[in-house]
Amino acid sequence: MKKLRIGIIGCGRISSVYRDAFLKLEDLIEVVVAVDKDIERAKRFSDDFPGCIFADNLTSVITSATIDVMHVLTPHFLHKDHVIQCLEAGINVLTEKPIAISMEDAYEMCAVARKTGKKLGVIFQNRYIDGIVHAKKMLLEGRMGKITGAWSSLNWWRPPSYYECDWKGTWEKEGGGVVIDQAIHSIDLVRYLMDCEVKSVKGHIDTRILSHIEVEDVADAAITFENGAVYSFYACNYFTANSLIQIMVSTEKGTISLSGDTVTIHLDGKDTVIENSSDAGREEHAYWGKCHLDQIKDYYNCLLKNRPVPIAPEDATKTLEIVLAIYQSSREGREITKTK
Repeated sequence: MKKLRIGIIGCGRISSVYRDAFLKLEDLIEVVVAVDKDIERAKRFSDDFPGCIFADNLTSVITSATIDVMHVLTPHFLHKDHVIQCLEAGINVLTEKPIAISMEDAYEMCAVARKTGKKLGVIFQNRYIDGIVHAKKMLLEGRMGKITGAWSSLNWWRPPSYYECDWKGTWEKEGGGVVIDQAIHSIDLVRYLMDCEVKSVKGHIDTRILSHIEVEDVADAAITFENGAVYSFYACNYFTANSLIQIMVSTEKGTISLSGDTVTIHLDGKDTVIENSSDAGREEHAYWGKCHLDQIKDYYNCLLKNRPVPIAPEDATKTLEIVLAIYQSSREGREITKTK
């Protein structure tokens, strides 16, 4: 079987997760390109992959190397340009979340993917948690009944050093704070399980503790779905540690609860606890979860078997829409109602 030729742009903190995944998937792929504006970071990443070239410029490599898939791990505000540049060069793309920092950019990315016929996927690795996969199946089969409500709570810590780069903590380049960067995963999981369009969002954000940033360090919202279920959302990143993410979805027949990556399904008076089996996580950044490998492998198999990719750009755009509605609601002091 011909191996997929893989490139990566953005060799910062999270690239270590991709390095681990690539090494575990060597039967499927060959890593041929590493790009970063800091040429030394690109070189260090390439060192683990024989024959991998490194560069500080995306244009130079996509015009000179044969690449099947480019992984985009760059700052949020660069996602659109890098993704579109690769798609138009005939390269499939799997980008980190968020897909973009504006709806206009996200819509343009979706349009270019359709126009070029290349496969664009977006990372939301927590959908691959074993218990979430099982819970989604139960919901689709109707075994849990209708969803009646949901809540999520994220209490994390981001030290001042986290914001020392030139894009973190800014509206222009990060697009927001704890909501778009950390709690977007909670929003995506609830929306994924809800499997329903959002009707309205009423939210509030603030910067209470992390005074050295211009974006929010805390947020809450009431998110109402078309099925009538209300999702109570809370997140902050000024706690003293990265506590386990907590999510609960209530249904007519029971509940689905996530704590970290452990899911408990309560049905018919009994609890079924599903521990995540993946061993692909990295202890130093446990909050990234352990499922990047699972989504990346699934994406590759979809390319090899010509199937629709998991978490397509249109899907990821709906999660971004909720994030941006929270910001708009807080900024304008009103409920944001989706217009059809």
